[in-house]
Amino acid sequence: MSSINAKLIQINPTQQVTDTFKKRTFWVEYFEDNPQYTETLEFQLIQDKCEIMDSYKVGEQIEVSYNLKGRTWTNKDNQTKVFNTLQAWRVAKVAQNTSSADIAKVESTLQDKADSLPF
Repeated sequence: MSSINAKLIQINPTQQVTDTFKKRTFWVEYFEDNPQYTETLEFQLIQDKCEIMDSYKVGEQIEVSYNLKGRTWTNKDNQTKVFNTLQAWRVAKVAQNTSSADIAKVESTLQDKADSLPF
């Protein structure tokens, strides 16, 4: 079991994959030490956990508890591939103890990063 704190950036609709299986994905923006280097991660909820995201909005800071899942699949040419999934099982809002000055500093750093992109 692992967990991270991140900013919710996208919530996708629930997909009914089969008669007995449904899933829902959501994306977060995450950084470990430096807000200049963010990562976009996709998490998956399954079955009755899909409804968890109904009470959240894009832009909120959340804590995601998840399990790392993986499986192999062999295609028709007998090539085996590995698929990994970050399977969320709990999501909680993070209390905002950040001052507006701290938020402005992070936003400024992210804007500087965007301004320095070569495209």
